[in-house]
Amino acid sequence: MRKELHHKGWNEIKTNDSWAIFKIMGEFVSGFEKMSKIGPCVSIFGSARTKPEDKYYKLTEQIAQNIVQAGYGVITGGGPGIMEAGNKGAHLGGGTSVGLNIELPFEQHDNPYIDHDKNLDFDYFFVRKVMFVKYAQGFVVMPGGFGTLDEFFEALTLIQTHKIGKFPIILVGTDFWKGLIDWIKQTLLNGFGNISPKDLDLIHLVDTPEEVTEILDGFYEESQLTPNF
Repeated sequence: MRKELHHKGWNEIKTNDSWAIFKIMGEFVSGFEKMSKIGPCVSIFGSARTKPEDKYYKLTEQIAQNIVQAGYGVITGGGPGIMEAGNKGAHLGGGTSVGLNIELPFEQHDNPYIDHDKNLDFDYFFVRKVMFVKYAQGFVVMPGGFGTLDEFFEALTLIQTHKIGKFPIILVGTDFWKGLIDWIKQTLLNGFGNISPKDLDLIHLVDTPEEVTEILDGFYEESQLTPNF
């Protein structure tokens, strides 16, 4: 009897997994249809826990304004903190403001600065991450937690392995990122040889909004902001 119940439960799990494929496909189709219309954008990442009075919130807001004034739109995770600052800056700058939302324990709502027709909801992290990478002309990475690091290293890996085309990855905040960059150089590169020296060329470390737009413009000065999709 116990084996029969176990077998029945396992079959139900397998059936549910099979039907989940259609939900996943639906998220991809909906995301592709909406995101393909947004034009050239830059993805901004950072902590959902950053408060509006924090210097990095204010810095993100200014960076986003500069980005849209340079001709790009802004994509964020749609939540509070750094994401809200990115969308707010894009909104104040009169540019495209995209939010890719997913419900998390400490992110209970989308922020109010996302364009109404560019506010997308996702159930699956991996589908959402595809949208961040596929429809971005660059990554601006502000101080954040595990999710921010996940996006940063995934972009590095995809570019390093030539699974996607190269685009700028800009870390903002020397005081936050310097320890990680030093570890990458000293341990991954010099200590164990797990990366190549040229891999470090994929990363830019800056502190000001002007540096962000200079790097983006310098990279795309000959491409006329052609979308990568």
